[in-house]
Amino acid sequence: MLTINNLHASVDGKKILNGINLEVKKGEVHAIMGPNGSGKSTLASVLAGREKFQVTAGNIDFDGIDLLELSSEVRSREGIFLAFQYPVEIPGVSITNFMKAAVNEHRKHKGLEPIAPSAFLRLMKEKKALVEMEAKLSNRSVNEGFSGGEKKKNEIFQMAMLEPKLAVLDETDSGLDIDALRIVANGVNKLKTSENASIVITHYQRLLDYIVPDIIHVLYNGRIVKTGGRELALELEEKGYDWIKKEDDGK
Repeated sequence: MLTINNLHASVDGKKILNGINLEVKKGEVHAIMGPNGSGKSTLASVLAGREKFQVTAGNIDFDGIDLLELSSEVRSREGIFLAFQYPVEIPGVSITNFMKAAVNEHRKHKGLEPIAPSAFLRLMKEKKALVEMEAKLSNRSVNEGFSGGEKKKNEIFQMAMLEPKLAVLDETDSGLDIDALRIVANGVNKLKTSENASIVITHYQRLLDYIVPDIIHVLYNGRIVKTGGRELALELEEKGYDWIKKEDDGK
């Protein structure tokens, strides 16, 4: 589904990614861990097509499409979803109207007719239940006045509504208490199918107690320096990222 080859990227002239190689297949959940400043959020932003980040070398293939040739809007419609670490507020736009517009844009891209109002309401009810989202939130402006947990639930709700091929979760666990973390993780787990994939970006091992990845990668200094199974996350929990730093510096 996703193949990244020798990806280099910078922001404001500063190099952040220094040769990322990654392959994600359908049905897989990949976790990317690493210390602050290692390039995790930059990788997520590059995949989503945020203009602030400049790709200086390498390529990204997404289901046979050159991802780097697409705008962020088209990437979304092609099936890439980014759950932000810090979701933005959109005053004056209700979640219901926001999601209806988003769903219909995705349907238009696929050559489908706009979703019928009754079908849309049924879909919203189903997906809100999936992430244990209170009904009253859908009538409020997007993320305005939301708690940290409500914002993250709303991100997973949007993901559920859009049913992306590839979901990139950028430190979705940041700032969540245990109850909110469980709800968000359960939503992600329930949305997993044999036809989609997820990249879970996190600083801590605790999220991986709830979302069990197939493969874990450690990002350090803009490169993937280790890849393994769940035991790798437990090793990081025990030894910390200084262990990775010492190994990398000794090469």
